[in-house]
Amino acid sequence: MPAYDAHTALLVVDVQNDFADPAGSLYVRGGEQVVPLIDAESARARDAGAPVFYSQDWHPEITPHFQKDGGVWPVHCVRDSWGAELHPDLSVDGPVVRKGSNGEDGYSAFSMRDPVTGETRPTELASLLAESAVTRVVICGLATDYCVKATVLDARGHGYPTTVLEDAIRAVDLEVGDGDRAVEEMLAAGAHLESRGAGRHAQAEVSASSTAGQPSDNASD
Repeated sequence: MPAYDAHTALLVVDVQNDFADPAGSLYVRGGEQVVPLIDAESARARDAGAPVFYSQDWHPEITPHFQKDGGVWPVHCVRDSWGAELHPDLSVDGPVVRKGSNGEDGYSAFSMRDPVTGETRPTELASLLAESAVTRVVICGLATDYCVKATVLDARGHGYPTTVLEDAIRAVDLEVGDGDRAVEEMLAAGAHLESRGAGRHAQAEVSASSTAGQPSDNASD
């Protein structure tokens, strides 16, 4: 179980209606199941004085991120829509970082990529973590094989020791095994994987000595 303190942040990734509600346009199977787990985790973090941050897809109606405009995804999380709202049962008590608002691919909570030019730019998350003197992060949310993975890889690129809550993530699995492969990629980047399941409490780690310790000043973009 992560030992929270004032320098350990919980990052809750994209727990929004379009992903976490069965009526959502890009529903992640079992997505609603992470909500009570994340609420319990965020309460545990806040009780220990740890900051909690949330990310939120916030797309315009027209964007090359969407299939109808030349991208790969169905329309989802259009800003100011029901689908873009954070799940109503999610306890939100901390800054919300919106991403993709200018039409970018907003996979990572740390960065956004222009789907046409490939250019990346940071979100405000890294600055918020620095302002809060955060030196370690715990990550959960949706979806394992996309936004969670991208956020974890960026967190490792920034030098943050990173724990992923296995029970509080779910995968899209466009291809069978995508979620498992994403977990392997996160582990290979040096993240810890932690389970809350009965009889399954475990941690896995692949060392990344070049980035262990305090966060670096440079973004991974």
